[in-house]
Amino acid sequence: MKIISYNVNGIRAAITKGFLDWLQVADPDVICLQEIKATQDQIPVMDIEMAGYPYQYYFPAEKKGYSGVAILCKTEPENVVFGTGIDYMDKEGRNLRVDFKGFSVMSLYLPSGTNIHRLDHKFAYMDDFQKYINELKKEIPNLVICGDYNICHEAIDIHDPIRNAKVSGFLPEERAWLDAFMKSGFVDSFRHFNKEPHNYSWWSYRANARANNKGWRIDYNLVSEPLKDRMKRALILPEAKHSDHCPVYVEIE
Repeated sequence: MKIISYNVNGIRAAITKGFLDWLQVADPDVICLQEIKATQDQIPVMDIEMAGYPYQYYFPAEKKGYSGVAILCKTEPENVVFGTGIDYMDKEGRNLRVDFKGFSVMSLYLPSGTNIHRLDHKFAYMDDFQKYINELKKEIPNLVICGDYNICHEAIDIHDPIRNAKVSGFLPEERAWLDAFMKSGFVDSFRHFNKEPHNYSWWSYRANARANNKGWRIDYNLVSEPLKDRMKRALILPEAKHSDHCPVYVEIE
């Protein structure tokens, strides 16, 4: 099972940049998208089906042109769950889950904390999401949570840890939450296979950051502990350039 997570920063914009051609070459069984910024009626679903993904699930935000997640599948899942049932989360279209026989895949888009109001919102979301996942794991122990977490875990995951120490996305409290979340029963699939620095999944559009690889690793495929020994490989795919993020990949037997 090849799984990709990709914050496309607007699915319609990504498609105009060749996303569907890339998708056919990448050929994942499941791709989790974040920040789709569109409702299903605005998306060329037939073109996506022609690209090999007849099973498409979209969970947009109530606010137009904002947030939203999707999952595209080659085979039909047994069950699809839109949202978490937590009202303020679901209004922003940030969680979508597909259940297959023996395991489940979630597309997650955690809020960013760009200002003090949103930072408070982010921390509330993180706490509620942890409680939600703690309960969900009792029912679904084999879980892969793919997405944009909007947090760099360690100093190795950001190009300039010193200057960014007080920037949301690398705050000590955010990093501590992500660390605890992983320790609650998840494996950072990329770091499981790759301990090298300078591997990032997001770059600012400013100051030629991507060309200079001044990035942040904020996109993860977190794999629950029971699936750990079934992981075959995990990669970051920086050559895909349809967004300010790039896709992250995990393969599970």
